[in-house]
Amino acid sequence: MHDVRELIESGPEAERRLARRGHPMDLDGLRAAQQRRLAALEAVNGLRAELKKASRGPRGAGGPAAAGGAGPAGDDPRERNRRLREQVQAAEAEAREAGQELERLLLTVPNLPSDDLPDGFSEKDALEVRRVGPQRGSGPGLGRHHADLGEKLGVLDSGAAAKLSGARFSVSRGPGALLERALASLLLDLHTREHGYTEYSVPHLVSRETMTGTGQLPKFEEDLFATTVGGREMFLIPTAEVPLTNLVAREVLDERELPLAMTARTPCYRGEAGSYGRDTRGILRLHQFEKVELVRVCRDEDAGEQLELMLGHVEECLKRLELSYRVVLLPAGDIGFSARTTYDVEVWLPGSDTYREISSVSDCGTFQGRRAGIRYRTGGSRRIAATLNGSGLPIGRTVAALLEQGQQTDGSVLLPEALTSYTGFRRLLPGGGTE
Repeated sequence: MHDVRELIESGPEAERRLARRGHPMDLDGLRAAQQRRLAALEAVNGLRAELKKASRGPRGAGGPAAAGGAGPAGDDPRERNRRLREQVQAAEAEAREAGQELERLLLTVPNLPSDDLPDGFSEKDALEVRRVGPQRGSGPGLGRHHADLGEKLGVLDSGAAAKLSGARFSVSRGPGALLERALASLLLDLHTREHGYTEYSVPHLVSRETMTGTGQLPKFEEDLFATTVGGREMFLIPTAEVPLTNLVAREVLDERELPLAMTARTPCYRGEAGSYGRDTRGILRLHQFEKVELVRVCRDEDAGEQLELMLGHVEECLKRLELSYRVVLLPAGDIGFSARTTYDVEVWLPGSDTYREISSVSDCGTFQGRRAGIRYRTGGSRRIAATLNGSGLPIGRTVAALLEQGQQTDGSVLLPEALTSYTGFRRLLPGGGTE
């Protein structure tokens, strides 16, 4: 969320930057809402002062004046105070309503994109930063889709998933389920033992306030799974970014604690609204999937350095897994609601003959920090903290990449050496075997 004063003061500059991401800012509406709120607060303060003065009553040498001396002849001070109290309550209600109206407007305004981002609104406008590794899994006798490979290897069962839950769900079995568990363990070990993250086990159901803190609400409510039990509304998390970031919501951190580095493996639940018809085969776009998430909290002036550091951590995952990938800088019109800068890391998928996103690494600046009330103490002042997040990595998409890039002409799939100590095997064989 933005500081309304900064938005209004920057005016045309904020409008220009938001227009780059296709958001028409209602500057006049913000000004009107802010003026209404300030006028209401001024009225509250004035009436409170008047009530305080009237409550003391007129004083002279002999103490409180007789009844009727506080106002026009015949005006009972008690009646006058009662009316003032009613006016204060009405003014306070108006101030609350004005503040809520202003907050509703601010909650719909996305983060300002960095001026370093290219222009554009789609993947084709992204700026390629680098490619790493050859396009493995391509060539004569190769290039098969992971859905076909998974069925023949006996590790994916789309029919069972459809029977249980319908479209966009997945069932893994035998060596496939073990591969997912092994992959998550490898990633968490890498992030906690080498990259300095603290692992958390967090709730998968969170409150509306928690969702709002990281920007999922109100913007993406139609894409979230929600439940109400006993009158209590809860949301299934779309990513561990939500609970991890909110672990420090409404807290004042010590500057010496920063940066904070947190990670968690959780299931993620997404409605995938607006994506029907896309990626209907396989495990690339599911309603439920597992992911290892990375979150960092730091000073705003350190966020650029922290972004590059986190990007390096994500890339190291792919290098350990011997996966070919590329890094792109997203255009201003294609970054997430809370982000100001985003790198997409795209893995090579020969079954689709293209690179596909496997991680988004985003710098959100102080946008989430202000929404969630994350501050830090420096000297004698308090400042809003910056937040960053990235996937490190999603389990399903990584399995898809391992199957497609590791496919062999004999129908087997060769897995990276780094996984061997976690799985106990190096190769997946047709029919569910391993060696």
